[in-house]
Amino acid sequence: MTDFKKIIIFTILVIYTIFEIGPFVWITFMSFKTTEEFYESPYSLPLHPHFEKYPVVWIDYNYSTYFLNSAIIVGGAVLIILVLGSMAAYFFAKFSFRFSEMIFQIIFLSIMFPPQVRLISLYQMLVEYHLINTRIGLMLVYASTQLPFSIYVLRTFFESIPRDLLDAAKIDGCSEWKAFWRIMFPVARPGLTAITILNFVMLWNEFLFAVTFISSDSKRTLPLGVMRFLGEHYEDVCMVATGVMIAVIPILIFYIIFSEKFIEGMTVGSIKG
Repeated sequence: MTDFKKIIIFTILVIYTIFEIGPFVWITFMSFKTTEEFYESPYSLPLHPHFEKYPVVWIDYNYSTYFLNSAIIVGGAVLIILVLGSMAAYFFAKFSFRFSEMIFQIIFLSIMFPPQVRLISLYQMLVEYHLINTRIGLMLVYASTQLPFSIYVLRTFFESIPRDLLDAAKIDGCSEWKAFWRIMFPVARPGLTAITILNFVMLWNEFLFAVTFISSDSKRTLPLGVMRFLGEHYEDVCMVATGVMIAVIPILIFYIIFSEKFIEGMTVGSIKG
């Protein structure tokens, strides 16, 4: 590759990075300003950062409840996805039976349907089982809608694990169940980590199902809380920016901690797949 091409690619990457990071940095600066300061100088650094706005939003505007709801619902959904998704993926990867491939393809095809198509049927099911407007109901919806994608990705990882490991475990006296949890599950950790991160980010920001199935303020997730906060304080743009940042910070911290694991997991999956 010539130096000219390298310069072009580098320039494109810099421009792309600026467009991606620029709005986030701007919102961050806004969250430490008052609205009056923002209108006086929209693009300047906050000379006197107003850190007190964060505890005000957290305590006075019920953000602590919204955050806890999101943590419980998303954490529970991701746990269900990991357990059921890994078992189903392992089954499809290591066992063959009549119509197994057809069943797997049907599961894969369900990924193609937009979430709006499922709203009516899911709503009726939740009403029938008295799970509408409950944390457990939304948790089950999240888990069921993300399982097909997770099974599809994890199947690749389990297929890449040599069959000899499973045979050796059986020779040592392990049952199928023990072989899965003691050998296959730990070996597939890069794939499980990648799936955990992907599902956490997607579900933490999910809005459509939450706004459809949750109506009580005490059970709202963080995206619903941000939308309500925006509706009540749309004139105070910097206070809204503070509310948005509180919702973004967990994702940012999660990415910083697990970014290397995520890249490792996706790289291993792409190489082995």
